[in-house]
Amino acid sequence: MFQPGDLILYGTTGVCKVQEIVHPNKTGTDRNRPYYLLKPLYQDGVIYTPAENGKVPMRPIISAKEANALIDLIPTVEPEVCRAPTLQALSQLYQSAVRSHDCRDLMEMVMSIYAKQKQAEAQKRRLGMVDERFMRQAENLLYGEFSSALGIPFDEVQPYIAGRVARLTSKS
Repeated sequence: MFQPGDLILYGTTGVCKVQEIVHPNKTGTDRNRPYYLLKPLYQDGVIYTPAENGKVPMRPIISAKEANALIDLIPTVEPEVCRAPTLQALSQLYQSAVRSHDCRDLMEMVMSIYAKQKQAEAQKRRLGMVDERFMRQAENLLYGEFSSALGIPFDEVQPYIAGRVARLTSKS
């Protein structure tokens, strides 16, 4: 069970802070069942969810050490451009990576879509809307978790990653 003050990843909402644990007095709820009051860090509003929620995955955010280890893997990852016969199949492929709630899956997906974007630009074409939408979603989830784990502002995550990767590749 999480405690007030803990940072967790809540489904596709991203990083949330556990504000408090409450036992609701509302009609239609189990008064003995604890609920989390969550405050998303990168969105407005609050989330009220059962602590034992089997529908929406919740997990602690990764550590700074784990975040840096993932970033250090970037030069070794060979992104494959995701192709699918239909937009629906492409959406399902991307959705499975997002639903895995795994930072490495999200990182590989972002790198794959970025490679696809570079190919499109080389052909003087734009990236497809499905690719753009899922790249934004994956970046928001990944950068949000990296921001919280590393203790840096959200908008400094991309420059942080670029700088760390540049230092790694200049040593080789």
